[in-house]
Amino acid sequence: MSSTATTKKPISALPLPPEHLLFTKNLTPDAEIPNPVRFLEILKEKPSIQRRSRAISAQSHFSFTSPLPVHFPYRLQPPDPSPTDEERLNYIERKLAELEPLEERLLPPAAGGSHYKKFASSNRDPEQVLVGLSEAGLRDCVPGLDVGDAFSVIGKPSLLPPEEVNGSREATEEEIAARQELIDILSGRSMIVPFDENGKPVSAPWSLRYSGHQFGVWAGQLGDGRAISVLTTPHPNDPELVTEIQLKGAGRTPYSRNADGLAVTRSSIREFLAAEAMHALGIPTSRSLTLISLPGIEVWRERVETACIAARMAPSFLRVGSFEALNPPTNMFFIGGYQQLSHWEGLRVLGEWAGRRVLRLEGVKWEGENKTVWGKKLVLETAKRNAKMVAGWQVYGFMHGVINTDNVSILGLTIDYGPYAFMDVFDSWHVCNHTDEEGRYSYKRQPEMVFYAVQALLRSVAPIIAAEEELGGKAISEGWANVDEKKLEQWSKAGQESVRSEVKQVWDDTYDEEYARLFRRRLGLRKGLKSDETGIFKRFLDLMEEHNLDFHSTFRKLSAFRSSYIQGDDEKLNVFISHLLESTPRPGKLDQEKASADFKAWLTKYSHRIFEEREEWSNNSQEEIDALRAKEMNGVNPRFVLRQWVLEEAIARVEKDAVSGRRILAKMATNPYEPWGAEGVDEEVCTSGEVREERKYCGLGEEKMLGFQCSCSS
Repeated sequence: MSSTATTKKPISALPLPPEHLLFTKNLTPDAEIPNPVRFLEILKEKPSIQRRSRAISAQSHFSFTSPLPVHFPYRLQPPDPSPTDEERLNYIERKLAELEPLEERLLPPAAGGSHYKKFASSNRDPEQVLVGLSEAGLRDCVPGLDVGDAFSVIGKPSLLPPEEVNGSREATEEEIAARQELIDILSGRSMIVPFDENGKPVSAPWSLRYSGHQFGVWAGQLGDGRAISVLTTPHPNDPELVTEIQLKGAGRTPYSRNADGLAVTRSSIREFLAAEAMHALGIPTSRSLTLISLPGIEVWRERVETACIAARMAPSFLRVGSFEALNPPTNMFFIGGYQQLSHWEGLRVLGEWAGRRVLRLEGVKWEGENKTVWGKKLVLETAKRNAKMVAGWQVYGFMHGVINTDNVSILGLTIDYGPYAFMDVFDSWHVCNHTDEEGRYSYKRQPEMVFYAVQALLRSVAPIIAAEEELGGKAISEGWANVDEKKLEQWSKAGQESVRSEVKQVWDDTYDEEYARLFRRRLGLRKGLKSDETGIFKRFLDLMEEHNLDFHSTFRKLSAFRSSYIQGDDEKLNVFISHLLESTPRPGKLDQEKASADFKAWLTKYSHRIFEEREEWSNNSQEEIDALRAKEMNGVNPRFVLRQWVLEEAIARVEKDAVSGRRILAKMATNPYEPWGAEGVDEEVCTSGEVREERKYCGLGEEKMLGFQCSCSS
């Protein structure tokens, strides 16, 4: 979405959405912290409430939580060697309160007239290093945000060490203030809270409550254990579309369970780059804004690492697990944790908010006595969006790694990047998460697993669907579930049965259509034929898998194919096939004769498909069609891919020196279709150091990194 002309403002002066779009004003907070006024009081009196892992009140959708990225376990040892329990608890509360953002700070001059107040703590002043800032994320989601001289500080995007690129320019005081304000708030060092004209806080940062199935096993209450949403702001081109800015790794929340609430440099870089890489490929995703390192905070993972906070954005981070929390499966045993009983009114409130304000369902009347049904439409819309998303995953060889129901967005966005990977040598059963021993989330099973989450949503919403059907097309209202348990069970069963087949049909139709559309684009085909799935798409994938070819470079090389090669020019055809087969990292294991024969047969079919589409290209000559097709294919088949080895090298550069390493992040994940490294030019001609580095980063890397598996802490 392009931006209209706006006056840019520092982050503490971004406009608030109207009240009907404020998440915290329309959904139900944790009963322990029922409103923003009480939230600010609790920071002083009993801050541990927002840090303790506990069961949240059953009707709640979220908890107010302030960012607190500090060492964990908290270093709060009472001076008395043997205090009483009460003395110990009081001491901990006092010391936690000293770390909380309770001291009001001045906003930068450019934020004059802001509805926000800023708070911080004198006892918490961590070192901060701005490691990443997404130009595309900024432009698309918060175009009115003034980041000051942040891009200049990061430096010119480059794969080379900093001594080989130009330095930053002199900045004005206003630019420095805007950049520092951005860093302070998106590092969790400061907290901003909006106030009304009467001096009362109207909102505050929050963490989302949800439950879910993890690896197919019911896990009960989960929630944002290390994510805190700090603000929402409307888009200047669409006041009804808000962007929620969320900090990942900002400290413990009531949902952290035994975890520290922090994120490490390694995992934050992976998320920051992945979201923007996916967007560049056209796959629905959350977006990245900033990456801020806190080098003074140690974090324990497989080794001691340093803290780093990623600021990510989306219209909403609601997920399937948000609904499961309010109507969990019955008779589900799980070890540890919590799970509340169903809360029917909370489910209705969440569903109406999600349908009206998040999904913006069409054809639903939301107000008055004749409100119309929304339960079924909510499930179908979520199914459509997620079917399109996972079709994009499959066509572009993306593997999520942890498709638990709490990681599946109702908006059909790719969220929660952990042990993900982009395909190298094509392996339909590849598993990118080394903890997924059963291969539940392998590449091949991803559509099945995302649909599993859609089915979980249907099960949670089913009682509403059946209740609305009984009302003859009218929406449910407050008190809708004031019936006996037997009736609720009947509704649950009837709601699932009534739309199960329709949900499956919508899923299949949407997925098949989107998969075929995207695959045809990658092959440079414009017309859809039913025979494409088995005769063209699947066979092409089978050949890549059988002959161990790299997924992305094989697609990219295919743009150089010409139909004339099949029409008698055997020499050029053989040269082309040899070039195609160079996509294997294991040439010694390649059966050259069989692979050549297999691809010659497939290319013959492919050539016929191209010829059948001549009318789709305005009756240009075949030579012109080939040139146009090549251009279109190179515009949808990436030259640069965010491979595992590339990520590991980028991470190592930043971990070694964040200031010098951050330039590499600014270069990656943007413009993946450009001919990086002077593509097509002989290597001897490439004299530029930057070009040579680009060429290297477009390669497969060392064989030991092919199919590299990540951990969930990645």
